[in-house]
Amino acid sequence: MALVLDLLRTAGAEGISRLELAERTGLTPQAVSKITARLRADGLATEAGRRASTGGKPRTVLRLVPEAGHAVGLHLDRDELRAVLVDLTGAVTGERRISLDLGAGPEAVVGAVAEEAGALARGVPGAGSPLGIGVALPGPLDHARGVLHRVTGFPEWDGFPLRDALARRLGVPVVVDKDTNAAALGLAVGGAGGAGESGSFAYLYLGTGLGAGLVIGGTVHRGARTGAGEFGHQVVQLDGPPCGCGNRGCVEALCLAAVARGEVDEAARVLGTAAGNLVALLDIDRVLLGGRTITAAPGAFVRGVGAVLGERARRAGEEAVPVRVASGGVAEGAAHLVLAPLFGRADG
Repeated sequence: MALVLDLLRTAGAEGISRLELAERTGLTPQAVSKITARLRADGLATEAGRRASTGGKPRTVLRLVPEAGHAVGLHLDRDELRAVLVDLTGAVTGERRISLDLGAGPEAVVGAVAEEAGALARGVPGAGSPLGIGVALPGPLDHARGVLHRVTGFPEWDGFPLRDALARRLGVPVVVDKDTNAAALGLAVGGAGGAGESGSFAYLYLGTGLGAGLVIGGTVHRGARTGAGEFGHQVVQLDGPPCGCGNRGCVEALCLAAVARGEVDEAARVLGTAAGNLVALLDIDRVLLGGRTITAAPGAFVRGVGAVLGERARRAGEEAVPVRVASGGVAEGAAHLVLAPLFGRADG
């Protein structure tokens, strides 16, 4: 059923025939007929007209019903909450944004998050209760258990069971992940990563902090302890300035300090140096950039990071890895934490 749903999703408004579904999934025509009948009965699929056939009678095509289900995606940044309501295709149907102080403590933040998520779902007529809520915020954290570890600068969150606390308040399933992983998942599911199902890319997020989401072989790579992607705390200057994590010379500290001085080109060069380390280590296909700091000066960051990667590639006699600003945001990716498993994507 998940395979069929995913093909209906990617087919879009034009739809796809039962015969094509059988050919693409490897299922028998009888199995496809049973599955699509169930999906239609559940309101998830509907007929989308007929398509001329190369032989015999025209084929009936089916399409996904986007409004048949919704998910909420929440992005908890250190100073802001952005919430979106999306339909089954991931299209945003509602949005809210408020100031938020992550340092106010778990109870205050959970209350504010629950209020905004509830108001968002109620504000879209016909949306009903969401299928679930995806929450993305700075790591490190335990994605499997929904428990936060020590968020840099906010030790009061260490060990807090955010997933369970929100699920109790809201009465719907909750999935928690790092902001960078959520954004990378949304890009991978939506095809915006541009690397194909078996490709790989790194999503580098520079906002109030710096992190990375890694997609390898078409799947988000979280690591054995769901701690992969702590990109901002690689040391690139041994005698550099202190970082909130306790080390010195972290790329996050250097980037943010350069931005604070108004030296965006320097920040881009530092980010490019760290990105070059990542490209050399993982041999990825492309680098995508996102986050408020990036979107404030996208051209400067694309040029700066691209220049460093290009110079490294020339020295190695290789083609440079492409660099561009990512489409979509963290909140949209957080919603895909809920939707991805419905379509057979184990990333969620």
